Amino acid sequence: MRRWSEVPVLRRVEPFVVAILTAVLVAALLPAGGAVATGFSWGTTIGVGVLFFVYGARMAPAEAVAGLRNWRLQGAVGATTFLLFPLLGLLMAFVVGGLLDDGLVAGLLFLSALPSTVQSCVVFTAMAHGNVPGAVVSATVSNLAGIGLTPLLAALLLGSSGAGPDAGAVGRILLQLLVPFLAGLVAGRWIGEWVRAHKRRLTLLDRGVIVAVVYAAFSRGVRQGVWQEVTVAEVVVVLLCAAAFLAAVLAVAWWAPRLWRANRGDRVTIAFCGSNKSLATGLPMATVLFDPHVVGLVALPVILYHPLQITVCSFLAGRLGRTPLLQG
Repeated sequence: MRRWSEVPVLRRVEPFVVAILTAVLVAALLPAGGAVATGFSWGTTIGVGVLFFVYGARMAPAEAVAGLRNWRLQGAVGATTFLLFPLLGLLMAFVVGGLLDDGLVAGLLFLSALPSTVQSCVVFTAMAHGNVPGAVVSATVSNLAGIGLTPLLAALLLGSSGAGPDAGAVGRILLQLLVPFLAGLVAGRWIGEWVRAHKRRLTLLDRGVIVAVVYAAFSRGVRQGVWQEVTVAEVVVVLLCAAAFLAAVLAVAWWAPRLWRANRGDRVTIAFCGSNKSLATGLPMATVLFDPHVVGLVALPVILYHPLQITVCSFLAGRLGRTPLLQG
């Protein structure tokens, strides 16, 4: 008879997953509001900026250039995020459209149009011994491209004119992501070696910021009364759709690169950067693109997808990280 510790799924529970699920639970019971919510908003904004500074300092300029030159990697991530996902979104909306409220269907389509998350997919890529410089470049480009592509795709998928990107949001994203990253690249000349030497400790910063972002985002959803507007059956259907999204994209993103004989590191990067969707970017965008009375419903698929991708990708990254690099 096998011991519990010998069952692969139970042998090792990722502390990061536990922290994410705990943040969700705490947000459901004690959502941040008022000054606390404002503090979390400022704190996560600063935290993400610090992360990008660290990412830039960690990466040698030559690695950044090499990441951009890897056109197959960048093209594969972009096609997965902004082409494959939206096509799957249309298929999903056709299949379950009659089972869900129109706002939830719009949320599934909106989810499919979002850019990749940055912090978590880079962490997963590093855990799985993937192409980290390529992941940083891919995730950054994805978020910057998403400023224009996400509203356009959302409008096309929903069959309406939609709303254009907010100029203030564009400025905030540039200040929060691109400027610190470029500053880190410059500062890396002096502190790069120290940052790379303390990579393990700085990983705690990555994960701490992600947990804070998840808590703040879930708190916002709880305060908006999202859970009072849907039935349990609808939540189950949305969860199944999110799982189908994730499974299909991970499978295609992992196996399709074999067509051009991509190496293992690039396949890891494509899988994680292509399958992850940004909750931190998605919720603010939703408030701009949709009417206030439907924002809660539209945001629900994004909110549910995030802990699912964190849980599944954390498990996969851990498994891949323990797999010899010559395998897979």
